[in-house]
Amino acid sequence: MEELVIRDADVVDGSGAPSYRADVVVDGGRIVSIVKEAAAAGCQRPTARRELDAEGLVLAPGFIDMHAHSDLALLRDPDHSAKAAQGVTLEVLGQDGLSYAPVDDRTLAEVRRAITGWNGDGDDIDFSWRSVGEYLDRLDHGFDGEGIAVNAAYLIPQGTVRMLAVGWEDREATPQELDRMRQLVADGLREGAVGMSSGLTYTPGMYAKDAELTELCRVVAAHGGYYCPHHRSYGAGALEAYEEMVALTREAGCPLHLAHATMNFGVNKGKAPDLLTLLDKALAEGADITLDTYPYTPGCTTLVAMLPSWAGEGGPEAILARLKDDTTADRIRHHMEVVGADGCHGVPIEWDTIEISGVGDAALAPYVGRTVRHSADLRGEAPWATARRLLIEDGLGPTILQHVGHEENVRQIMRHRVHTGGSDGILRGAKPHPRAYGTFPRYLGRYVRELGVLSLEECVAHLTGRPAARLRLPDRGLVREGYRADLVLFDPATVAAGATFEAPRTLPAGIPHVIVDGRFVIEDGRRTDVLAGRAVRRTPR
Repeated sequence: MEELVIRDADVVDGSGAPSYRADVVVDGGRIVSIVKEAAAAGCQRPTARRELDAEGLVLAPGFIDMHAHSDLALLRDPDHSAKAAQGVTLEVLGQDGLSYAPVDDRTLAEVRRAITGWNGDGDDIDFSWRSVGEYLDRLDHGFDGEGIAVNAAYLIPQGTVRMLAVGWEDREATPQELDRMRQLVADGLREGAVGMSSGLTYTPGMYAKDAELTELCRVVAAHGGYYCPHHRSYGAGALEAYEEMVALTREAGCPLHLAHATMNFGVNKGKAPDLLTLLDKALAEGADITLDTYPYTPGCTTLVAMLPSWAGEGGPEAILARLKDDTTADRIRHHMEVVGADGCHGVPIEWDTIEISGVGDAALAPYVGRTVRHSADLRGEAPWATARRLLIEDGLGPTILQHVGHEENVRQIMRHRVHTGGSDGILRGAKPHPRAYGTFPRYLGRYVRELGVLSLEECVAHLTGRPAARLRLPDRGLVREGYRADLVLFDPATVAAGATFEAPRTLPAGIPHVIVDGRFVIEDGRRTDVLAGRAVRRTPR
């Protein structure tokens, strides 16, 4: 007898097709049968060892977070309710060109320091891996060999690759260094990575010129992966930055997935149609493009990321040395406040939009939840003096919310036919962005039920079937017989994000059941002890 029958569910299957009522049978981690309109048909209904009454609930494929920063969180926290409770059954890691594989001893120490604001310094992690394949094996092993909370795929981080081959210098790679980068990318793809990411406003990845990126994208394309850039600007010159990525990947013959694709800062208010026109033209000409967004207006990153790129040359210790030198620090301030640093997307920084969301040093906790300008006013000093002090005293660790988005841009972009969902969720800090805990129920509650920006069927397709197609996963992302039983059941009348900017770690409402590989990781609204997640490796051509 089969393990589970989910009875009388309203199935939204992830394809965008209209919903239907059905009994869905799960066994051995897969969907083994779907009996449509079973009750009305009067036929003999399927049975199983366990029956779940899904009356009033939508059954959908598990949600795929196309932009996650859980690279260490999945190895630190077996509960991981931040994502599991949202109905997320797969996260894509290795984002923004900086992560923890491939590395050697030197670069591991450097990348841990560089992105401590995203993931903590990792003192509680056993960094037993160095290669991409070893990292994926570590995810498979998870906790005591049992696995991790949800599944995870991995993008090779181009900045980390450049760190290995070139270092932190702002210069072109030599032919030998470029050959090594090609080999590192090829190795990572052969070991199971689904593509390559870049952070082109983050050092050292941002030092790569287009010719270098194109060559690496040729390798990605040859192995059936995709390129996922955080491109060179989301502010001044944003459209040109998007055009650059479209042209570069078309030259390389590589599929393109635009990370957290939005139009931010005052210079881009109301300009989402310009971006969508650019994408539609490229799609009509045969380009292979998708994108992801989160359903919020503020962004989230690290405070050190706001600095000009020249201040990051040489790595974390060199940054700190420059900050401690008064003359150099004032030059940094001038670039940030007057010129518009490339780290801040070419826009002069507005300190009243920069809110500190997390610090590593508990002594600095009073700064959390305040803008830099507010804290500076309380101290009776200039905002740069406050920001500089925080960077030095917290070892480049502060995380920030950046309040520079536009709701009309968010809504227009999420309607596009190549859109997918990505939380960009940074889980670290006393006051993280609520998108880490609320992205997927917010799509369903606010933008489907309350605002009608998307239909339910369309929204679920954005969060499931479409991302699975981008990842080239042949048996995930749809409710189909033979597909993996990664599933979520939610109440369309009550599903909502609980997380707010005031209480960002609040879990969502209206998602009683989440299933990974046929096993309940959320049951009756509570986290079980199941660790059914594994690394999901690229499907070979």
